[in-house]
Amino acid sequence: MSTSSSSSHSGSTWQERLEEVCRDAQIMPPTFQIVSDRRGGRTAWSSQVTILGQTLAARYWYDGKNLNNAKEDAAECALNWLSTSSNASHVRNWSTW
Repeated sequence: MSTSSSSSHSGSTWQERLEEVCRDAQIMPPTFQIVSDRRGGRTAWSSQVTILGQTLAARYWYDGKNLNNAKEDAAECALNWLSTSSNASHVRNWSTW
C-alpha cells in the first residue's frame, strides 16, 4: 500500500516536485526542451525548462542515453530559482492564467 502526501518529497523526482509547486501556486506547468550541441564526433545533450516566462538551463551536458538526467537537472535549477525570495513572492502572488 502506498500513501502520498503533498508535503513529503521523499522518492519524488525534481520534475515531480516542480510540477507540484506549479500546481499548488496555480501557475502554468513547466515546459521542458531538450537541446543538443555537436562536439566533435559526439553530441552532448541538455535541457531547458520554462516557468513563469523564464527559461532556465540545466547546469550540465549529458550523453544521449541520460536525457532524463538533463530534465532533472533543469527542474532542480528551476526549483532553486523559484525558492529565491523575490521569485517565491512572485509565485505566491501569481493568479491563474
